[in-house]
Amino acid sequence: MMMEPWPEGTAADPEAARERYGSDMRAERQALRDVIRADLPGAHLGFGIVIVASAVVGLFAGPVTGVLVAGSFAALFLGALAVMLLRGIRGLDAGRRAYLFTFGWANWV
Repeated sequence: MMMEPWPEGTAADPEAARERYGSDMRAERQALRDVIRADLPGAHLGFGIVIVASAVVGLFAGPVTGVLVAGSFAALFLGALAVMLLRGIRGLDAGRRAYLFTFGWANWV
C-alpha cells in the first residue's frame, strides 16, 4: 500500500492531520449511513413481502409453517422493540425504529 504524501510537506502539523482525519472519518460515516438508511415505504414493502411469503408458505407447506415464518418476524420485531425500550427510547419512536429494523431490509429489494 502506497502512502499519500502529506499536503503540509515534511513539516507536517500533527494537530492539522488529526483534524483532517477526523473530518474525513465523519464524512465517510455519514455517506455510509445515507447508503444503508431504511425508510418507512421500504419497511412497508418488507412487511408486505413477509405477509405474502407467510401466506404462500402456509398454502404449500402447511399452516403451521406459515405461522412459523410470520411468528419469527414478530419475534424479531418484539426483540428489537425490547432493545429500543431498554435503551430508553419510548413511545412511537421505539415502535418505528423496531419496525424499520425488522422490515427495512426491503429498501434493497
